[in-house]
Amino acid sequence: MPENLGLPKRFELIVFDWDGTLIDSAGAIVASLQGACSDLGLPVPSEEGARYVIGLGLQDAMAHILPGVEPSIYPSISERYRDHFLRHDPDTALFAGAAELISSLHEAGFLLAVATGKGRRGLERSLAATGLKRYFHATRCADEGFSKPHPGMLEALMEELGVVPEKTLMIGDTTHDMEMARAARVARLGVAYGAHGRAALLEYAPLACVEDLAGLRRWLLEHA
Repeated sequence: MPENLGLPKRFELIVFDWDGTLIDSAGAIVASLQGACSDLGLPVPSEEGARYVIGLGLQDAMAHILPGVEPSIYPSISERYRDHFLRHDPDTALFAGAAELISSLHEAGFLLAVATGKGRRGLERSLAATGLKRYFHATRCADEGFSKPHPGMLEALMEELGVVPEKTLMIGDTTHDMEMARAARVARLGVAYGAHGRAALLEYAPLACVEDLAGLRRWLLEHA
């Protein structure tokens, strides 16, 4: 990535989704959602259904997978989900090459940010565990405002860092990321190794859709 040093940059700000884009946690999220619903005697979502809501905030996710459940039950589901996810936490790790990619982008002078469906407490724990916190200039979580696919998180990040949409790139693994970026008038790049498949991501006309971290690094080196 440092090969770009001194060259004009197409983008000033690169915003990453977290789960399924930088950290391999989709399986843990699916299992935790299913476990939480099972604990409370609620309908257990299919793997496909649970994968679809990855990246959404709690309210939107629950409304999608449990449409007949009263919102008053959501806090109990969230509590059980958190317990399950913490048990899976040791099994989640950054995708191979993710730490090196973020470090290289930081060294190359890009502004870096995170826009995630995680809550603030969960993101801070994950940032600390991975050692990546020092590289990000700003972060936004679903419990701090509008959830994806509303453009609010991207708009807040751009305002905080003083970057216009034309100079911002959103990278994510779900259609929620792509829709959020489109609503914020921001360029988008899909990664097909996370929660949602390549065909679904391509429906949102990303600049590209890469298959792995190596492909993501190559694309950024050549085009960012």
